[in-house]
Amino acid sequence: MLLQKKSYQGRILGVDPSLRGMGLAILECTGREYRLLHSETLKLGTKVSSIECLGKIHQLIAHLIALWQPRHLSCEETIYVQNFKTAQIMGSARGAALSAAAIGEVPVFEYAPLRVKQAVVGFGRASKEQMTQTLAQMLGLPQALPYDEADALGLALCHALTWSP
Repeated sequence: MLLQKKSYQGRILGVDPSLRGMGLAILECTGREYRLLHSETLKLGTKVSSIECLGKIHQLIAHLIALWQPRHLSCEETIYVQNFKTAQIMGSARGAALSAAAIGEVPVFEYAPLRVKQAVVGFGRASKEQMTQTLAQMLGLPQALPYDEADALGLALCHALTWSP
């Protein structure tokens, strides 16, 4: 008897964390079919203080959770960076997003960029262009998404493809 993996059912909020250009995507999964419901990039200029950015990130994630009712949130896990200040900023942005998920009682799943590319493209060192084109083809999008949104969609799709109950 061949065991079949149970496919993911429901919505996933994909989050590509960044303080000033956070990518977000809502993916709906029904059986083996995937549909992009929404994507956007939260762009915050340098005139917006970092503390204000964190508040806006939290507010937007909370709004998307209330609006779309995702079952899970898929986020890029902390990656190694040589610059301490960059790591601190990225950690803060992730924290703002993940705190909104925690308050909204949405379980969070974290994936390394290499794993996302492996799951979506089949090659862990795929370029951003390969990732955006593959996602556009897989989901029948009229055009490739901007990189931040494609990264968020990739995170959501990686979760759908690799999740097991």
